[in-house]
Amino acid sequence: MDVLGIDIAPDLLRQQASWFAPPRQPFLVPRESAITFPRITAEHLPPESRDTFEIYRLPDHLDCVVLSEAEFAALEGPERSALVRDQVTLGRANVPSVRSAPPTLRPHAAAQADGHRFVWWPSLLDGCGDLVLNEYLRLGRRASRHAQVPEHVWARAHALVPDARELAGAFPHASGPNCFGTVMAAAGVTDAAGVWMQQAPFESWVAASATTGGDDGLPGTVMVWRTPDGLAQHAAITIGGGYALHKPSQGWMSPQKILTVQEVIASARQPGRRLHRYTLAR
Repeated sequence: MDVLGIDIAPDLLRQQASWFAPPRQPFLVPRESAITFPRITAEHLPPESRDTFEIYRLPDHLDCVVLSEAEFAALEGPERSALVRDQVTLGRANVPSVRSAPPTLRPHAAAQADGHRFVWWPSLLDGCGDLVLNEYLRLGRRASRHAQVPEHVWARAHALVPDARELAGAFPHASGPNCFGTVMAAAGVTDAAGVWMQQAPFESWVAASATTGGDDGLPGTVMVWRTPDGLAQHAAITIGGGYALHKPSQGWMSPQKILTVQEVIASARQPGRRLHRYTLAR
């Protein structure tokens, strides 16, 4: 399946479906909730579940329970309805409206809870997984421009970012790989692409490999967005010709992609962040 200009192999597509609609999934509940299922911390969720449902830190007044589809279905109707409504108000992601579901699924989605919102289970995805995943992966994301990059740009970039072309236009095989690792891997750092690279090793690499300042039109400019205290929050790297490589987040749904430099700058813009540039040693 082609999504955002990126070809997703069948095996990875099946894996993505299992992360989008896992057979056991987390639900947020108030600490005083009467739901009796065992409660867990956000840290004990699989990384892919944390990213799908955007559960990273729980405030003191909330707990998290993990239910199978059978356990969810066994709840009384009013309890199911209240639980699904609570996911919206308590901030869990991936709780779509019934009217957003494919038309053939709307009766099943409407019967699940209060008729207005529902959650995805593997059984509900059966037969329409490609369509639903395609829409989910595209929502709010820019398509990768790696196929638009001229050959002479890739050729010139190879000296400073030798692995950028291989990285560009791919979804990760799990949650974890992030912007820092993508930048380092593009510059040839072995095994950096597949890990959740922390800020400290990234900063050490920048200090050892680059000088302050850069030119967005040339390959090898490391772009780092920092908070006022100097902490690195996001990074990308130019390949020349007005293009740059970045990975928007550590999530499984976030591909390594090529955008124009201006598109990368726009996507990384947040209040309080400032863009700093560094040039890789030539």
